[in-house]
Amino acid sequence: MQDTEISFLAEKVFVHRWPHDTPLWDDSVKQKLDETISKNPEPKKIIVFEKSIKIQDFEFSHLKKIGISVPFFKDECRVIFESQFGELYAHIHITVKSSDYMEIFAQLKSWKSKFFPNDSNK
Repeated sequence: MQDTEISFLAEKVFVHRWPHDTPLWDDSVKQKLDETISKNPEPKKIIVFEKSIKIQDFEFSHLKKIGISVPFFKDECRVIFESQFGELYAHIHITVKSSDYMEIFAQLKSWKSKFFPNDSNK
């Protein structure tokens, strides 16, 4: 594992097309995303690299508007970002509920500061 790689399991991941003025996803793409990520109840393998995030077999790049938070009154960490996979655009929500969610949160905050220091959530 590289120093810049963070690997963990996420209990919930939701991927949807965003922004709405980007190319439509064909049905096979939507179906594969639903079956492997969005509607699959099993934990999803997340690997965060320098400038991309791999979720199951999908690699998301050109990341922007990255938000990393621990919601009030919840024992979980959330990551929300915009990205591309192939020629398509997406908005991704990742929720980590494992007992080490605070450690994952700290690693993700450090990663964002290092590789996306000027990223804005505006």
